[in-house]
Amino acid sequence: MSEDSSDIVDNDNLYEHYSFVAEKGQQPLRIDKYLMNFVENATRNKIQAAAKNGNILVNDIPVKSSYKVKPYDQIKVMFAHPPYENLLVPEDIPIDIVYEDDELLVVNKPAGMVVHPGHGNYSGTLINALTFHIENLPKNSSERPGLVHRIDKDTSGLLVVAKTEEAMTHLAKQFFDKTSEREYVAIVWGNVEEDEGTIEGNIGRHPKNRLQNTVFFGDEEGKGKPAVTHYKVIERLGYVTLMTCKLETGRTHQIRVHMKYIGHTLFNDERYGGERILKGTTFTKYKQFVDNCFKVLPRQALHAKTLGFEHPKTGEFMRFTSELPNDMQQCIEKWQHYAKHQS
Repeated sequence: MSEDSSDIVDNDNLYEHYSFVAEKGQQPLRIDKYLMNFVENATRNKIQAAAKNGNILVNDIPVKSSYKVKPYDQIKVMFAHPPYENLLVPEDIPIDIVYEDDELLVVNKPAGMVVHPGHGNYSGTLINALTFHIENLPKNSSERPGLVHRIDKDTSGLLVVAKTEEAMTHLAKQFFDKTSEREYVAIVWGNVEEDEGTIEGNIGRHPKNRLQNTVFFGDEEGKGKPAVTHYKVIERLGYVTLMTCKLETGRTHQIRVHMKYIGHTLFNDERYGGERILKGTTFTKYKQFVDNCFKVLPRQALHAKTLGFEHPKTGEFMRFTSELPNDMQQCIEKWQHYAKHQS
């Protein structure tokens, strides 16, 4: 499947448009089920409502939600949403500011908070909070105020935000030149055999599930963008491993994709299959234990722990470290207890 456009807002700001072309090997599949794989944060009800209102077109003809997608079908979807200018309404949301001066601030983002508004998330984001606390944030190349980089909704941890145009340019160049420092703590499925290592492989959109990214290699050369992750084992806990991951590049879902690629999907990473029991026994007692871990940590086990960069004004290299949030700490302690009693 190829994608012509995504998240494009039409001129009168009434709809968000998504446009897809079904792959040549596409098996017949209800269009509401098909679109669940390709439109982030869209519920089945929302898709069915769009079809009912004539806003799902196949080969320029409105179809019902029961329509079966066929190879080469040209699919267009329109979802009603608030006018774009309303998407960036400042909101009085508490944010954990670790450091702030006239040029920048460093924020410790909680898991569950979306970084910037987008389809399905028009309020409650970090950007809504930042624009309430700080006026006239500079915009990046994607017109997003203050953002130099971002982390996923269900990843916790540190972000740097630019407060001036000069800081935005200076910090963005450091991320581009790979001179910034970003280290994450992760819990992954399985026993990672090597104490440390490097994962390399181009990352790009998965050809069959547009909500995932994947690694491209070999005859697929030229697809995706180069990505490098350095990892180091902190502690082996039987069926899972606690580790650090340092980013040399910053691709979307990079650690999540790279760890899945080497066979060690992040613990409870629903999008990449980590919410299933991937390693361990078939005993009911073990399944109950893992379910309890999932309840304690209801998200992927990933925290942006360390962030380092050169201050755009003073030239001083600054490094910030954040504590592991309670949900991850509790999950680690459960696995430590489990591993201790298994040995």
